[in-house]
Amino acid sequence: MPDYNKLLACGDFRKGLVTGVIDIPQGSSHKIEWDRTTGLFHLDRVDPGIFAKPVNYGFIPQTLDEDGDELDILCITRAPLVTGLVVHARILGLLNFRDGEDMDYKILTVPVDDRDTGDAIRSFDDVGNRLLEQIEHHFNHYKDFQTDTQTEVLGWGGVEEAIAIVSACSDRWAATQPD
Repeated sequence: MPDYNKLLACGDFRKGLVTGVIDIPQGSSHKIEWDRTTGLFHLDRVDPGIFAKPVNYGFIPQTLDEDGDELDILCITRAPLVTGLVVHARILGLLNFRDGEDMDYKILTVPVDDRDTGDAIRSFDDVGNRLLEQIEHHFNHYKDFQTDTQTEVLGWGGVEEAIAIVSACSDRWAATQPD
């Protein structure tokens, strides 16, 4: 199985572009995680159906977030994307999110070439408040049935803040690599 951190760079994030790998398709309540040691995707747990992902969920290779995992990506598409799919995406912004004691940022994106919408989604304003509210609600509540972890959405950040987080996570990943 592939080691996405060896095969893919995180993208040209300084220009607002990232490469992502999808873990969990939009609409799925399966918590699927990529194991960087084996390259396999595995089912971590099955969440209640009311906690299905409102958008596609994945990670950005060659990044390391404060929680010790690759930086998360949320990718908006009309239809679900499959697990393991590589997506080239444009950054729309950032969801500031705390999972327990750790910051666990989510980079909100759309595909770079979205002919379905005519590339109409270029900012938060184009996403619409309802979807942003659904994403916030999901991350505020998806662990409600777990007693050991508290989650909290701390608000949205713009493209520049998202780029700064991707940069910091890229630097953190690079610092873990042998020379």
